[in-house]
Amino acid sequence: MKEKVILAYSGGLDTTAIIPWLKENFDYDVVCCCIDCGQGNELDGLDERAKLSGATKLYIEDLVDDFSDNYIIPCVQANAVYENKYLLGTSMARPAIAKRLVEIARKEGATAICHGATGKGNDQIRFELGIKALAPDLKIIAPWRMTDVWTMQSREDEIEYCKQHGIDLPFSSDNSYSRDRNLWHISHEGLELEDPANEPNYDHLLVLGVSPEKAPDEGEYVTMAFEKGIPVSVNGEKLKVSDIITKLNELGGKHGIGIVDIVENRVVGMKSRGVYETPGGTILLEAHQQLEELVLDRATMEVKKDMGNKFAQIVYEGKWFTPLREAIQAFIESTQQYVTGEVKFKLYKGNIIKAGTTSPYSLYSESLASFTTGDLYDHHDADGFITLFGLPLKVRAMKMQEAQKADSEK
Repeated sequence: MKEKVILAYSGGLDTTAIIPWLKENFDYDVVCCCIDCGQGNELDGLDERAKLSGATKLYIEDLVDDFSDNYIIPCVQANAVYENKYLLGTSMARPAIAKRLVEIARKEGATAICHGATGKGNDQIRFELGIKALAPDLKIIAPWRMTDVWTMQSREDEIEYCKQHGIDLPFSSDNSYSRDRNLWHISHEGLELEDPANEPNYDHLLVLGVSPEKAPDEGEYVTMAFEKGIPVSVNGEKLKVSDIITKLNELGGKHGIGIVDIVENRVVGMKSRGVYETPGGTILLEAHQQLEELVLDRATMEVKKDMGNKFAQIVYEGKWFTPLREAIQAFIESTQQYVTGEVKFKLYKGNIIKAGTTSPYSLYSESLASFTTGDLYDHHDADGFITLFGLPLKVRAMKMQEAQKADSEK
């Protein structure tokens, strides 16, 4: 009986070519597994394509809600943003996919998992760290790193290889952007983006929305409600998290929200340039942070900011299934107990403009913040506070004066 391999299958040219390649070079039965994290119509026609290419079976696994609830929300609560700009759209999805690949491998009794990530990117690390953490006994096959066996170097090579194996599919050899899409975002790399000196061709590039210049001339108000750091409604309509993100994507895309052009530092050591569209995610993160401004105390916010940056790095590097991620997430979740309330803002030509935030747990006191004197604050108390708070500065200045005087008398 042949051994089985689970192939992380997108239906694109790379993973379609991998099916006959696995059979030819390893004599495996190939079980394709397509994980739906919100790719939309990219899943159309996959069953026929996989079987035409020689797969024995195809799983199409709906992970949209799992992805939203168990991967996106922890990152939102942490305000996790990599290098100040990247909202981790691809990074968050990879551990969810890796986990399901392992589950299917166990169900099928497979001995190996194969992915089509390149040897230059981050995804190979994210997939493989997830698989190693959950199933250290499974073999991992990465064709693009097996240059002695995987000899194809271009789309033309892959198309010709497929034709030689009786697979004539509607793939073209034209150069187009390299994209990754899910519910949270879509990324774009390649073409003019490969040179950081070039301005992105947004008219050709954008998928989820429009540029701010082409957004409506009139802004749109949006109201969101949160309970314990989790979004529960948009404009008064209660929705599950995945539907909230879908709704925010529509609103954000319409108004040119969440377009980021970044040169980022990949885990493998090189810099790469990409454009990310994250319309709904940008809105959700901003609304969550506006509510936290009202609710969290200063010391907690300071530590949480550091933990959020660390959380982003952990997710970016594919270390989701680690004790450190679990520990930081436990801290983050403890900070969300009172992040409940309503946030209102206006979307206008790429901007998210505050329009009012309320919470039953607000720490904002109008009587304290007001310029008028209230019962809780006596202006004279600031004298003693400033004396003690500034004491180290004063002592140092006095010592420096003494030292300078001693030097001048020598």
